[in-house]
Amino acid sequence: MNIREQSEELERKYLSPYASLSCESQGRDREEEQCDIRTVYQRDRDRIIHCKAFRRMKHKTQVFLAPMGDHYRTRLTHTLEVAQIARTIAKALRLNEDLTEAIALGHDLGHTPFGHAGESALNDVCSQGFEHFKQSIRVVEILENNGKGLNLTKEVRDGIVNHRTSGNPSTLEGKVVRLSDKIAYINHDIDDAIRGKIITEKDIPKEYADILGDTTKVRLDTLIHDVVSHSIDKNDILMSPEVENAMMELRKYMFKNVYTNPLAKSEETKAKAMLKMLFEYYMKNIELMPEEFIYLIEEKAQDEERVVCDYIAGMSDQYSVAKFQQIYEPGFWKMW
Repeated sequence: MNIREQSEELERKYLSPYASLSCESQGRDREEEQCDIRTVYQRDRDRIIHCKAFRRMKHKTQVFLAPMGDHYRTRLTHTLEVAQIARTIAKALRLNEDLTEAIALGHDLGHTPFGHAGESALNDVCSQGFEHFKQSIRVVEILENNGKGLNLTKEVRDGIVNHRTSGNPSTLEGKVVRLSDKIAYINHDIDDAIRGKIITEKDIPKEYADILGDTTKVRLDTLIHDVVSHSIDKNDILMSPEVENAMMELRKYMFKNVYTNPLAKSEETKAKAMLKMLFEYYMKNIELMPEEFIYLIEEKAQDEERVVCDYIAGMSDQYSVAKFQQIYEPGFWKMW
């Protein structure tokens, strides 16, 4: 019995009867020889961490565009916080931590530069629309590894595509990530908004603070404990009605007071206009995109609009600005 098989045996003995066992995975689209050390979900986690899209998230906006300070969240730090919360819950419920972590690390791979502002811009200009959760699946199935994708298991891909609020993951591990995503961004976005002097802790409505707590640490502790205590030994991931309602109402508060706040979003109009101009430029100059994207059109028969979106969505904030300046800024301006 090799190390992987020993790990699979431990899963069978230790994990909850509702957990997703590595040895019972529905597998990959392309069959591969099993690793003698890692389970299928461990391999998926490693493939995501080592892919280019994962590394680019460190330079992609979470909420604040080009914030003045090193401590604001990026798309990568958000992802890591989601993964940590999700693993904590999965471990407490004896679910598959490796599957949980793989889903969490991959859930936002398809996000654009400038966060949801970039997503909105591409959705406006692409006739087929653009949604980041669908793009995340496109990244792992097609865009990475020179058009071959990462060949992840079906369970990981299901969790990624269903991580949004309206999603319905088929595994409890996917449901844990779906909930952990909200827990993470509501709380770290409060922290960032306080740092940016958009709100103060005292601005949080008392009816929510009384239930969830009056600091980020206490709120996270309350939410995680509530999920664990109401989901243990159950074939579902649940919260108490009181805590869930307070969390969702706090989310509404954040949308009203932070996510649409002029101070937090002062540069969004410029960012959206810039990405739309990049889209129009590359639609007229397909041949100027990198070879890997031209290959998708010419050899893989991928739609041109979709591939232009692939290219722009994959850009970091800084890279998209640099390309815009390269294309549209007159050379003599650099002299001034």
